[in-house]
Amino acid sequence: MVKRVAIIGAGVSGLASIWCCLEEGLEPTCFERSNGVGGLWEFSDHSEEGRASIYKSVFTNSSKEMMCFPDFPYPDDYPNYMHQSKVQEYIKTFAQKKKLLRYIQFETLVTSIKKCPNFLVTGQWEIVSEKDEKQESTIFDAVMICSGHHVYPNLPTDSFPGLDRFQGHFLHSRDYKGPEVYKGKRVLVIGLGNSGCDIAVELSRLVTQVIISTRSGSWVMSRVWDDGYPWDMLYVTRFASFLRNALPSFVSDWLYVKKMNTWFKHENYGLMPLNSTLRKEPVFNDELPSRILCGTVSIKPTVKEFTETSAVFEDGTVFEAIDYVIFATGYGYAYPFLDDSIIKSRNNDVTLFKGIFPPFLEKPTLAVIGLVQSLGATIPTADLQARWVVKVFANSCTLPTTNEMMDDIEEKMGKKLKWFGQSQTLQTDYITYMDELGSFIGAKPNIPWLFLTDPQLALEVYFGPCSPYQFRLMGPGKWDGARNAILTQWDRTLKPTRTRAVSEAKRPQPFHNLLKILLFPVLLLAVLLAFY
Repeated sequence: MVKRVAIIGAGVSGLASIWCCLEEGLEPTCFERSNGVGGLWEFSDHSEEGRASIYKSVFTNSSKEMMCFPDFPYPDDYPNYMHQSKVQEYIKTFAQKKKLLRYIQFETLVTSIKKCPNFLVTGQWEIVSEKDEKQESTIFDAVMICSGHHVYPNLPTDSFPGLDRFQGHFLHSRDYKGPEVYKGKRVLVIGLGNSGCDIAVELSRLVTQVIISTRSGSWVMSRVWDDGYPWDMLYVTRFASFLRNALPSFVSDWLYVKKMNTWFKHENYGLMPLNSTLRKEPVFNDELPSRILCGTVSIKPTVKEFTETSAVFEDGTVFEAIDYVIFATGYGYAYPFLDDSIIKSRNNDVTLFKGIFPPFLEKPTLAVIGLVQSLGATIPTADLQARWVVKVFANSCTLPTTNEMMDDIEEKMGKKLKWFGQSQTLQTDYITYMDELGSFIGAKPNIPWLFLTDPQLALEVYFGPCSPYQFRLMGPGKWDGARNAILTQWDRTLKPTRTRAVSEAKRPQPFHNLLKILLFPVLLLAVLLAFY
């Protein structure tokens, strides 16, 4: 019987794991190498080896109602998209209100996680930690790794011929903290992800020239969606997910591309993705198109080679007299405290059942929390992952056999490659994934039952935002406030924007949108019939 659980990292995944352990009656001990909670959201004005790092101007891409702990809504006066300092304030409040701090050993580095000699019988782990240059070894019944995947920067210097003779400065985006030191300089940003675009837009106000180099392009979305509502509260819905998965792929792909091009035509801005129908994560940036229109940001293809002072692009054009190159080229995921063979079992890639459990482990007493990526937020995903994991640890849930887990991994990988592409192996469809996890513990909302017993709630759950509260409506960990949180989520969304109230607040009308969506296949059928 698992009792003592080691949790590595006190970011949002670690805090969710501590809380879920306590809900299940387990004894968590969390090891955090810094002196505070928050992980990625804990801003520091300098980057540190082995720790996630963000720049000062970071704002969230998920709105507050979609990225909260499922039983702990944000204050209603918080903005919908928050500065990193607001998120960190919320995280600290969560840790304090849930009384989680007492379970965290701060300024403590985990240097080793190894199976105990009798692992085949007990499933126990030996954790070696270090604090104040003193090492301590402790035995735990289970381990939850919550160290995130924004720690080890991917700096592909070998992919750019001539970089070794480049006389300017180059750095990874994790080392970027603000625009001041770049004033009046000429800057090349490599990478069209969220960080690369944020940095380029911010620099464009101070530098002489900034260029973004992209290998494959990307869809760029605004946080402000139809009629001014937050994008994820309209896009991440059960009904929309049903349509995307039920429609024929050619129809779904056409609708997807059409929607992505609603704001502006990406081909006119040099941003069009090479494979336009892949559902890899889009870039969220409300200013990039206008900066391109104003000429303060330019988009170029990938760099063919560097010279001492310039970059030559694949189209033959040259960016001269470069002062700085910023590589916004993402991160690798590594667990230096853990033997690679435990979680890397295929092509040297991390292989995990549902992105959580190593399938070849003799005892299911180690789990990775927060490694998957989707258009949903990390906090509710980590919460549901942790709820399932502690049930497995407590023998309330059982994992399939190794062969069944590997078959599932192979099947899911095939779908991921089709939907997200080769480079997006961590990506997954948010609602499908959350429902899958929820079904393991009885927390997946029963939509037909809700329509029979609580039609008002059912309409909001199915046609409204798939907000985190949905996964605390029923099952273990049920929160009594979940129903009210769902029915009032638009009130909390609209309050911070209605600082000058001129009329009644206008909520979205899901049935109006439904009629517009259903009108398309009717028109398509009419056109087809007209030709016969």
